[in-house]
Amino acid sequence: MRHPKRTITRAVRTRRPLHPGRDGDELEAVTWPESLRVADCMTRGVATIRAHALARGAAQMMQTRRIRHLPVVDGERGLVGIVTDRDLRHVFFDPVVQARAGQFADVLKTLTVSDVMTRAVVTTRPEMPLREAARLMHERKVGALPVVAHGRVVGILSETDVLRTFSQALGQGFAKAYRWASAFR
Repeated sequence: MRHPKRTITRAVRTRRPLHPGRDGDELEAVTWPESLRVADCMTRGVATIRAHALARGAAQMMQTRRIRHLPVVDGERGLVGIVTDRDLRHVFFDPVVQARAGQFADVLKTLTVSDVMTRAVVTTRPEMPLREAARLMHERKVGALPVVAHGRVVGILSETDVLRTFSQALGQGFAKAYRWASAFR
């Protein structure tokens, strides 16, 4: 018996695809708008916390506001670090802390945000192009970038903000690209 692949004739193997590709106008629709800046899609009025606050308070604030990233600021709203839900999980479920389960409540009462925060923060500026900020988030593997202007935190750009902006761009200018992509399903 012959192998099934060898029974396919040359005419069938070299047939042109049913959907040869995108038209020129569809390629233009797929380009990302260069005019978008971080200031256009960042979250303003960002929740912040001080370094001397309790870590338990940061966890409660994140839970009630349903956020994952909390910039840590000094008295003049200058950025000194960032605390994430992952930072808090690492501390709360640390094997050393778990070994002292009886003292767990005491540890939570004394643990401050400065003990758990990340000090080397990757930041962005409001005038930075959104494409560059998204690339920075991808390369550095961070979920949010605090937006700093004149040494003060003015907002935060999260993965959710970038995806929301991308989704809006899809709705406005990418309709032809969607039609093209759905033809291959």
